[in-house]
Amino acid sequence: MLQKCRKMLRNEKGLTLIELLAVVVILGIIAAIAVPSIGALIDNSKRDAHVANARQMINSTKLAVASDKDLQPTSETDDKYISLKYLIDSGYIEDITDKSKDPNGFGYVTATTPETTFEAPNGVSYVKIETTDGKQFTYSVKLVSEDGDDDYGITTEVSETSLDRESATANQ
Repeated sequence: MLQKCRKMLRNEKGLTLIELLAVVVILGIIAAIAVPSIGALIDNSKRDAHVANARQMINSTKLAVASDKDLQPTSETDDKYISLKYLIDSGYIEDITDKSKDPNGFGYVTATTPETTFEAPNGVSYVKIETTDGKQFTYSVKLVSEDGDDDYGITTEVSETSLDRESATANQ
């Protein structure tokens, strides 16, 4: 009996077809669950990066407004728009348009010249400053994709209080 068991153990040469099929099915199930989960994590991290960049722009604008009283709007109709280029060139923010630092490999559009205006700059990233009394300010931000696509960045003006993952797009 013992000899027969030893002979059977020595005779086993590999996996049966059923065992191999079971392993393949299990790996397929694991892959089907893992791939969509990882895709959602990547998308959320891209959105979080856009929100962080937008918050950085708003905080830099707050610093600029505190430093330069000319940037402060004085009435309800006196909205000010501070371009990303102005914030970078004035040293209030590091260059977040660098493609190597961006999660998607794209940057944000800056104006060709640093600007602060009373009208929304067209096609560039900016922060909007509003006031109702000349003392309290509210901030909104827009991040425009360098590739001109509306599926990347923060494509509509979003107020500081509404800035979250849902306000950012990251479909690349």
